[in-house]
Amino acid sequence: MLSFERRPWRRTGDEVASRRALMRARGDYEAAVPPNIAQLHVDLKPEVLALADDASRELTRFDSEVGVIAAPFASILLRTESAASSEVEKLTSSAKQVALAEIGASDSENAKLVVANARAMAAAAELADSFDSVAIISMHETLLGESAPRFVGQFRDQQVWIEGGAISPHGASFVPPHHDRVPALINDLIEFARRTDIPVLVQAAIAHAQFETIHPFPDGNGRTGRALLHSMLRRGGITRNVTVPVSAGLLRDTSAYFDALTAYRQGDPGAIVAAVSEAAFLAIANGRELVSDLARVRESWGARIVARSGSAAARLGELLLRQPVVTGNLVARELQVSTVAAQGAIDRFTAAGALMQTNDWKRNRIWHAPEVLEALDRFGERARRARTPP
Repeated sequence: MLSFERRPWRRTGDEVASRRALMRARGDYEAAVPPNIAQLHVDLKPEVLALADDASRELTRFDSEVGVIAAPFASILLRTESAASSEVEKLTSSAKQVALAEIGASDSENAKLVVANARAMAAAAELADSFDSVAIISMHETLLGESAPRFVGQFRDQQVWIEGGAISPHGASFVPPHHDRVPALINDLIEFARRTDIPVLVQAAIAHAQFETIHPFPDGNGRTGRALLHSMLRRGGITRNVTVPVSAGLLRDTSAYFDALTAYRQGDPGAIVAAVSEAAFLAIANGRELVSDLARVRESWGARIVARSGSAAARLGELLLRQPVVTGNLVARELQVSTVAAQGAIDRFTAAGALMQTNDWKRNRIWHAPEVLEALDRFGERARRARTPP
């Protein structure tokens, strides 16, 4: 359970606010002091442990199922997890805008942030075996390096707070630990994450909640913390092939997710373990439906577009499943064919209605695969659908 310490607050004198707000922003404030967890005795109720065990088994089963189907689904699931994790932070974007942002053709700032989040998720998977403070900072830098470079490269050197006033932590709903405590707390978290005597999903959920409590960066903590969760699932062997869109499960009921984080801070780690486990079940069900939708799209293309195995047209179908917005040069580069061959494949898909031209330019034309984008948007709609009461 958290304890708290009083810290002095010094105003800069440059704050612009009402007299009432300025009066509130005076005197000491209370910052959280999270307990160390490196040697935490994890004592959960049997039903929570059973739930986590069931969720772990289903995550591994789904990872194995999708991993042997085809590589494009791994990219699609990474994108959906990134979009859902961003949406937990109220950063929303359509599948089309995200796909456009991936090729540098979107003006949507949210879409660009989702793409950066996908890169951070990928970095988390790559750094799973070298989990340390450098890896955590690298994940965060991948996330915000382009949009907020002033926040990356190190842990925060200032006090942050959640909600409340803009000029001081007085009245905030939660004040994370003072920044001078962050390095030691992160080292303690890393020691906890390296333990091998705790079930993997339980360990990942608790580490995620502790990371969110420490809040080691000025911005991007939620998205980095959920990337950390995936890194630990990969490190522990629960997933090996794909990024299961657990955030899409959390998105179904964000209030319950945030309540679980609060309960963790009040000394109940079982709440966040249960929340992540339940989110895993929802994510798997939604992910299976997405994979089925995309498999049907691929089957439909096969019936409408007869192409020789290994040809540019045949391989374009696989490319569109993971990259549903393309240009001629992108197709040529990805398929390693001439621009003439790439355009020929695009023309065949366009004639069959599998591709549509996105812009009306004569040069630098862009095409999108509407059926794939519709399947991705349906995934997002299902993730946002509120739970219906029993």
